Amino acid sequence: MLHVMGSIFFIIIALLVFIVLVFILTYNSLVNRKNQIANAEGSVDAMLKKRFDLIPNLVDTCKVYLSHEKDVFNHLAELRTQSTGGKMDITQMENINAAATKTVGNLLLMAENYPELKSSNNFIQLQAAWNETEDQIAASRRFYNSAVTEYNNAMQMFPSNIVAGIFGYKTKQVFSVEEIEKANVSAKNLFNN
Repeated sequence: MLHVMGSIFFIIIALLVFIVLVFILTYNSLVNRKNQIANAEGSVDAMLKKRFDLIPNLVDTCKVYLSHEKDVFNHLAELRTQSTGGKMDITQMENINAAATKTVGNLLLMAENYPELKSSNNFIQLQAAWNETEDQIAASRRFYNSAVTEYNNAMQMFPSNIVAGIFGYKTKQVFSVEEIEKANVSAKNLFNN
């Protein structure tokens, strides 16, 4: 009888140790995924800052040729100020990002009407730097979305969903684009503007 009681006690202790280990590993996994999201968010933030640091150079290069486009330059300056105004959440970053993309796109389209500007080495280099930065921003968004997807999957899977609920973890939103950005771009319309 004593031998049976000892075996049951050992099984109960082993089961409790197993449950505690699963709980600890699950919690650590959630913390790791949450930190991956913070890392990805920082990466997006760094790339957006890089983009906004390019804007003054692009504006200065274009001002010589596009002196009558003050509204565009003022809007870009305003967006840059907003982007450097402090810690923003993902939605705020994306809103400023979308406005900057549209405004710089308009600026680059306007530049098409100025052959001297289009052939300027500074403008060509800035345009290449802008394109590279856009590619890096896209890569950062993919990294962020991947981290959020892994985190959200963990939030919904057993047993991590229980641990997440205990500690108040909430799902995160992936980057998404506005409907207008999903539409096909018509090269014909771009060249007719």
